[in-house]
Amino acid sequence: MTKLILIRHGETLWNTERRMQGQLDSPLTERGVWQACRLGERLRGVAFAALYSSDLPRARLTAQRIAEVTGHAIIDDARLRERHFGLFEGLNRAEMEQHDAAIYTRFMSRDPQYAAPGGESPAGFFSRCRAVLEELAARHAGQTIVIVTHGLVLDAAYRAATGLALEAQRPVPLVNASLNWFECDDGRWSAGRWGDADHLGDGVTIFGDGTV
Repeated sequence: MTKLILIRHGETLWNTERRMQGQLDSPLTERGVWQACRLGERLRGVAFAALYSSDLPRARLTAQRIAEVTGHAIIDDARLRERHFGLFEGLNRAEMEQHDAAIYTRFMSRDPQYAAPGGESPAGFFSRCRAVLEELAARHAGQTIVIVTHGLVLDAAYRAATGLALEAQRPVPLVNASLNWFECDDGRWSAGRWGDADHLGDGVTIFGDGTV
């Protein structure tokens, strides 16, 4: 059994503008940098074996603030990137609909097999995420690891742990710079504390007692 602490990167400019970031990038806001620094302090006293990160700058810079405090080397893995949204990357919802209303409607239908041109389908993305997370869990069996990644990677782990269908609306939010606790044992998942942002003073923990 491996304990995984999954972390969404700090707040970015495009987060505040509600744009589809995908595999494009947007700089951390001043608040996002502060959130990343607070993550480092939160994890100062937590024993963990390895620090992994998506190679996209917003995640890498968040991980760097953790590494500066904990002393871990950052292990980059491009498989931890956000879902690719194809032609919609960089756009907000109004711009997406204006760009191509038919494709936008199909994209928003939550069809697991549908990918916007140039992008990934929910099913393909879920398979990518589950494969890399289970590979890392197997690599660190019996240990705890920290993974700095993106919102929909957290979503994929949540669905793996709860059995929530890809078509279903997720009932919990994706919180920037939060800790999200999971256990994985040979492909069997369970979820612990979700949306833990006590270090930010936000009081937004959604469920769990942090014992995982």
